[in-house]
Amino acid sequence: MIARGSQLFLPTLRDDPADAEAVSHKLLVRGGFIRQLAGGLWTFLPLGWRVHRRVEQIIREELDAFGAQEILMPVLTPAELWEATGRIGIPELFHLKDRNGRDYILPLTHEETVAFHAREIRSYKELPQIWYHFQTKERDEPRPRGALLRLREFIMKDGYSFDRDEAGLDGSFRKHSAAYKQIFQRCGLETYEVAAESGIMGGSGSKDFLAPTGSGEKTLVTGANGDYAADLEIAQGRPAAPDFPEELAEPQEVETPGQRTIEDVSKFLGVDPRATAKAMPVVSDGRVVLALVRGDDRLNEMKLLEALGEEFRPAEQEEIQQAFGASGGSIGPVGVGVDVVADEALREGQYVVGANRDDVHLRGVQAGRDFEPRFADLREIREGDACPECGGSLHLQTAIEVGHIFKLETKYSAPLEATFLDEDGSEKVLIMGSYGIGPARMMAAAVEQHHDEQGIVWPRALAPYDVHVVALPGVEQQAEEAARVLHEAGADVLLDDRDQRAGEKFADADLIGCPIRVTVGKKTLDDGAVDVRNRASGEERRVPIGELGGVL
Repeated sequence: MIARGSQLFLPTLRDDPADAEAVSHKLLVRGGFIRQLAGGLWTFLPLGWRVHRRVEQIIREELDAFGAQEILMPVLTPAELWEATGRIGIPELFHLKDRNGRDYILPLTHEETVAFHAREIRSYKELPQIWYHFQTKERDEPRPRGALLRLREFIMKDGYSFDRDEAGLDGSFRKHSAAYKQIFQRCGLETYEVAAESGIMGGSGSKDFLAPTGSGEKTLVTGANGDYAADLEIAQGRPAAPDFPEELAEPQEVETPGQRTIEDVSKFLGVDPRATAKAMPVVSDGRVVLALVRGDDRLNEMKLLEALGEEFRPAEQEEIQQAFGASGGSIGPVGVGVDVVADEALREGQYVVGANRDDVHLRGVQAGRDFEPRFADLREIREGDACPECGGSLHLQTAIEVGHIFKLETKYSAPLEATFLDEDGSEKVLIMGSYGIGPARMMAAAVEQHHDEQGIVWPRALAPYDVHVVALPGVEQQAEEAARVLHEAGADVLLDDRDQRAGEKFADADLIGCPIRVTVGKKTLDDGAVDVRNRASGEERRVPIGELGGVL
């Protein structure tokens, strides 16, 4: 096809949006790809929607290739399905009532709906089944940001597998993992498949696909030797050893007047902050629990959630005083009547901890001797920690989550009574998997990974047009001919025939980022050739109009 710039809605901007921090936010707005309606609500303009559809088509082709079947489920969903699975109370859900007072949900994902439909699977002979759709999702996101990075409404490809047993689920999981890698490769995205937390989705396990970028809501942890990759939420690593003071036969009280922070206490006592322990009281299932990490570490809340097996909240000051007899900043694990969950790094050595008396700490406290904790991995990984695989340094990078796959098991099929008759005639619950990809997030990740100071440098597979033909004044007929030759060779062409100055047309071409720019200027009248520029490399060459099909 040939699209004419004079007819296309393409409102490019010279300046970055005032509220934009992410590169993808700046360039997608400036390039006329997207526009904001309200917080977390974005419209895809013609160029942006063409990119989105290209992403969709690549996903569709790779899923269809291994037998997945495309369907389309409604956005509006009866609330009783979500009540059955226990997810009705998720804070991010949009709720509404119809004119008759019936309750509905605007879902952020479709596990309940697809499990409802899977009740029509009768026999093991119909399995496995793999269904997917592209559908609008709604999420009551409290802090939308980064344009396409964190939205309140978005289109997601969510897919679902139904198998008779665990072995079948493993097979469906592997198929999606392989297809996702192929999808991201075709789209020109650098991604890592990493183990991840399942969060509100639940199930027995999940994998994230993270694209390292300059902006994003995730942190990718990789080993120096390339043999380890993980999401920060569950990444493991070995911290540098503390510089311990001389060991004590038993804990020793020491006055620490006014010292409330680890930094204050370690400086006051002249000890390595790594030889102190940080106490964080939380309330889980109505009881106070003390989480303990090294003084220089941060508590990873997802890891604590995993260790406790249930939700928790920070303890309030009154609860802290009642449980420990002291204020926060002076509490510790010795002699307390609450459960203590300590990070693995605290297994060895003696540490400075709060004495459970205001302005008093204890030196020489040793786990197993002075208190009996339950150990778990609680700390948040930091740059430079030792890799658990090779011992090399760990590196942390900001990343965008572009895909996530889950082993749901029977979390949704059991409450919604999605069963089948197995070969022995017994009724069994369907084993489910769930597989999501965000096309908009993939667009943002592609821009983050492929841009320069002038604008976007789209990978060929995602670009809104294959070739951007810039027509300068006086050679309109030759520009038309160049566009026709390219079109007949199979290219999608954007012909910039607007009545604009050459500098503005060139700036827009660099900003929009099509892989090839063809400039038709006055020199073309003399030699019948045009300037062909590769957007990524900047390489230029002179090519006769009749031979333009060879540049694709």
